[in-house]
Amino acid sequence: MKTSDKILQMLKTQGELTAKVIASELGLTTMGVRQHLQSLEESRDVVFEDRKATRGRPTRYWALTPESNSHFSDRHEELTVQLIDSVKTVFGDGGLEQLIAHREQASLVLYREALKDADTLSAKLQILAQLRIEEGYMASVEQQDDVYWLLENHCPICAAASKCFNFCRSELQLFQSLLAEHAVISREEHIIEGARRCAYKVAPVQE
Repeated sequence: MKTSDKILQMLKTQGELTAKVIASELGLTTMGVRQHLQSLEESRDVVFEDRKATRGRPTRYWALTPESNSHFSDRHEELTVQLIDSVKTVFGDGGLEQLIAHREQASLVLYREALKDADTLSAKLQILAQLRIEEGYMASVEQQDDVYWLLENHCPICAAASKCFNFCRSELQLFQSLLAEHAVISREEHIIEGARRCAYKVAPVQE
C-alpha cells in the first residue's frame, strides 16, 4: 500500500491527526509525511486546521474531505440509487420497505448464526465487528468503563442510506434485535448527518 493510501486509511479510522503522530505510526520522518499531506491537500483529499497550543506555535491537525471518499469502497453508488428509484417506481414505498425488511431479516439470521457460540457481550461484538469489516464498514470495538462502542468508519451503502433513510433505521434495528438480551444500543454519531463515522453505544443490561 502506498504511503498516501496509508495516511488516508489512518485519517479514516482515527479522525484528525497531526503529521507528527502519522509519522510516528508509519515509521517515517515528519517532513516526509508533510510532503505526502501537501500532495493530498492539492488533490483535495485532506484539509488542515491550526489549533492554538498551550505553548509555542499552533498545532496543525489534518482531516479527510468528502472528496476522499473516492478512495474507499462505494458499492457502485450510482447503480444503487437507480435500483432504489426503480423499486419505488415499480412497487411503491411499500415495496421498498419490504426490500429493506427482507435485507434486515437476512442479515439478522446470518449474524445470529455467527454469534451463537460467543458467550459474552464482548466476544459477540468482536465477531460482529469482523462481519461488518468484511462488508466494508471498517468497524472496530472499543470499551469505555462499562460501556462498549461499535464504531464504523466507512459506510459502503452511503448512497442508498442517503437516498432512503430507512436503510439506516434498519441497521440500528438489526443491532438492537441481535443483542436485545445483552445490551441497549443507541446510535450516537451518524455519517449521514455529517459525522466522521457511525458510533453505536452498547450499554450492557443487568442479567
